[in-house]
Amino acid sequence: MIDWLANGLLPFLVVLTIVVFVHELGHYWVARRCGVHVETFSIGFGPEIFGWHDKNGTRWRVAWIPLGGYVKFFGDADAASAPDADRVAGMSAEEQAKSYHYKSPLQRMAIAVAGPVANFIFAVMVFWGLMVSYGEVQRAATVGSVSDGSAAQEAGLVIGDTVVAIDGDDIDTFADLHQYISLSGGQTMMFTIDRNGALRDLQVTPKRVMREDPFGNEMEGWLVGITSSSDYTVKRFGPIEGVGAASERVGGIITGTLKFVWQLVAGRESADQLGGPIRIATMSADVAQLGIASLVSFIALISVSIGLINLFPIPMLDGGHILLYTIELVRGKPLSDRALEMAYRVGFAMVGGLMIFATFNDLVYLKLFG
Repeated sequence: MIDWLANGLLPFLVVLTIVVFVHELGHYWVARRCGVHVETFSIGFGPEIFGWHDKNGTRWRVAWIPLGGYVKFFGDADAASAPDADRVAGMSAEEQAKSYHYKSPLQRMAIAVAGPVANFIFAVMVFWGLMVSYGEVQRAATVGSVSDGSAAQEAGLVIGDTVVAIDGDDIDTFADLHQYISLSGGQTMMFTIDRNGALRDLQVTPKRVMREDPFGNEMEGWLVGITSSSDYTVKRFGPIEGVGAASERVGGIITGTLKFVWQLVAGRESADQLGGPIRIATMSADVAQLGIASLVSFIALISVSIGLINLFPIPMLDGGHILLYTIELVRGKPLSDRALEMAYRVGFAMVGGLMIFATFNDLVYLKLFG
């Protein structure tokens, strides 16, 4: 814990501040385009460290608890954009024109989705910059070693085999192969391999294995027991080509995350893999040791993750707001104040419970319980 506080806090603050700022800026920008007055733009929660008012009357602030942020619109009761019923009901026509809660459901949906979209766009821009500036290291999906007693050895994989497809999906790089295996949920897969120019199919069933990551942290995951060959290339991207490649990278992260969530629900993944702020801080410190490019790439990865999580249909999250506004569109009228209050309470309980569970996992991950 002391090492984390000493070495992980600064990278963690950098990562989370950038990602939260981008997310809230998405909400802010679209809200302003829709004529909504933004009362507060906050990075962090709790007491204010410092802040200022802009010419539009918005209070820009940085707070002491750096675990997120929010924009508070005119008519909001709290940071979750729950309406202040008495204040909203007593608004004049002029006040209604700049209140979030008097905008159409479609406008409110646009404001809600803008935060996650901003995270995705930001990630594409970051990956694009890295791909154009540094290129991308790529290793062929060629087997460099096979561990004794591993799933790969049992299936008949040998050094020099190149995996060209899994379950009919093309595999271009060893990174693609690794992601496919790690998200397999332990299900048997059909590997199509190229062995000395001849194609053959092998059934491979990953095993759940405890291993160390490059930073010495113990991790459990699905593995088949192979490493890549030492050969690699650095692929350079032009400005136009880089946009497509960066977008594909973000799409792959989204797809992989959703697949993991599905495996979790189906019971094929362990819930102890869910991490919270402490895990992000630890990973931030580890990645920062690899250099600025790695840290920037990690920021983009977290940006995609935060954007996607916020789209889950849980009240208090952006996806929950979108769900409520969709119900309003279908009904032709807003939900009652009582129904909204209950929805926000349920959402608060779900988000709070998830945070507690993730933090407990983090403490176990750091071996604070032996």
